[in-house]
Amino acid sequence: MFLKKFGAIVIVLVLSLLITACGSDLVKNDESNVEQQEDITVQAAAKQKAKTPEIENIGPHEGIDQAPVPINVERVGEHEVNIEMTSQITDIELDKGKMYKAWTFNGTVPGPVIRVQEGDKLTFTLKNMDPKVDHSVDFHSVYAAPNKDFTDVKPDESGTFTYEVGSPGVYMYHCATEPVLQHIANGMYGTMIVEPKDGYPTDNEIDKEITVVQSEFYKDGNYSDMLDGEPEYVLFNGSTQAVKGEMIQAKVGDKIRINFLDAGPNEVSSFHVIGSQLETVYIDGDPRNVLNGLQTAMVPVSGSMVVEFTVKEAGIYPFVTHAFDHVTKGALGKIEVTE
Repeated sequence: MFLKKFGAIVIVLVLSLLITACGSDLVKNDESNVEQQEDITVQAAAKQKAKTPEIENIGPHEGIDQAPVPINVERVGEHEVNIEMTSQITDIELDKGKMYKAWTFNGTVPGPVIRVQEGDKLTFTLKNMDPKVDHSVDFHSVYAAPNKDFTDVKPDESGTFTYEVGSPGVYMYHCATEPVLQHIANGMYGTMIVEPKDGYPTDNEIDKEITVVQSEFYKDGNYSDMLDGEPEYVLFNGSTQAVKGEMIQAKVGDKIRINFLDAGPNEVSSFHVIGSQLETVYIDGDPRNVLNGLQTAMVPVSGSMVVEFTVKEAGIYPFVTHAFDHVTKGALGKIEVTE
């Protein structure tokens, strides 16, 4: 009897030791797996960093200031348009005396406004004049396979692509080269207006039409600020005042149309005209998406609208984003209305 009990105790002790040993091995294996996973994660992060380096906007472009090259847009058929653009490095003036080495399309920020028509087919050529960095174009207005049709064009090379235009409206185009945030924040964006086949119902009421793009700039083109910081400037049409400080001119009773785009890259817009109401708003500029009688229209990043309003008395009519910290940083335009 004693031997049986003693044998059972021995078996229990042996099993306990085996379980403890196995458990220790499992812990070691778990720790080893965690360490291996951490190594894999670190290696992946290092590869990604090597693939998309944090290039400051001035660093690779010291001393480069390329004169703006005009865009070439040519209608070659009833529904066929050829477009030729350049990506280039050009100094721009954000504020009086405040220069910025911008990454641009055709030497301006925003890039040129492009007008095409619903149903058009586009043949697009991008010439990359930037001697240091790849660039590309993503047109929000077209049908395309991004991995083939929005591909990078290397420095001092060109690429040609064909697209079919989609619905009518006001669309963003921008550089789609990684890191996309950096290319947009440094100035690579613009507006393509796809005119509706049958126009807008209010076309015969419009006296003045302008295009306004809201965007942000970050101090010295710092990539960390673009990721996590606050913009130094929030601007309309790339300047502290729309149209480089010149007020837009109108007459009493004029109905004004603004094609408005928020290029971001990070901040939404709460568009508001002080002293009038947004009588008609076409969301994304599509005549099927119509709202009436708004005080403020919210526009998401890369979103747009066509907004129409009447100025009924002589005076100065500011238009702003109603986030007034952004107005203080430059998001302000003015319309001067005279008799």
